[in-house]
Amino acid sequence: MSALILFDFDGTLADTAPDLAAAANQQRTRRGLEPLPYETLRPVASQGARGLLRVALGLKPGDDEYEPTRLQFLEDYAASSTVHSKLFPGIEALLSDIRQRGLSWGIVTNKVTYLTLPIVEHLNLTRDSAVLVCGDTTAHAKPHPLPLQHAAREAGFATDRCVYVGDDLRDIQAAHAAGMPAVAAAYGYVGEEDNISTWEAETCANTPAELWTAIAPLLPRDLR
Repeated sequence: MSALILFDFDGTLADTAPDLAAAANQQRTRRGLEPLPYETLRPVASQGARGLLRVALGLKPGDDEYEPTRLQFLEDYAASSTVHSKLFPGIEALLSDIRQRGLSWGIVTNKVTYLTLPIVEHLNLTRDSAVLVCGDTTAHAKPHPLPLQHAAREAGFATDRCVYVGDDLRDIQAAHAAGMPAVAAAYGYVGEEDNISTWEAETCANTPAELWTAIAPLLPRDLR
């Protein structure tokens, strides 16, 4: 039998933070503010509009300006989401290696479909992916297990033959809730305040080059 390796998207497979940060800084520019350094915005890229607008403008859900600013942010991001976004170094080779080993891979992200598809297509990931689950594919998003359970079912795998890789605590929580072992992608959008050792992932990859070494021991026993 084969197995399914599922990946988070932003900060795990793809380095999308430059375009996300640019859209956040556009909201500052609209207000006559200087752009923030990329390094300030990168750690919250996986948190989407909620995290980026909190850091860029100090806005949070419930604030009067939050919702109109969020909608403007999404409009700006959708218009330029493929300018600088690219796969992390080594990811293309990893996905090719996974296929050559007779395994399948897919994507489970909290990013909604209309924002995800243009980037996934731009990066040529649609042809070989076994499944793509976005934030609006199921009734719940991560850390709820439903997106991962749905991905496994759609690809034709039991959850105990899946491994999930992600760069956020919600990824690890979702994997465990779905009955999957998890790899923490420490090279992703992890802030200084994040203590990955407390996430309780089965293992950790500090660079994309370490991913296969981290994933392999978590595969079903008959494939090791």
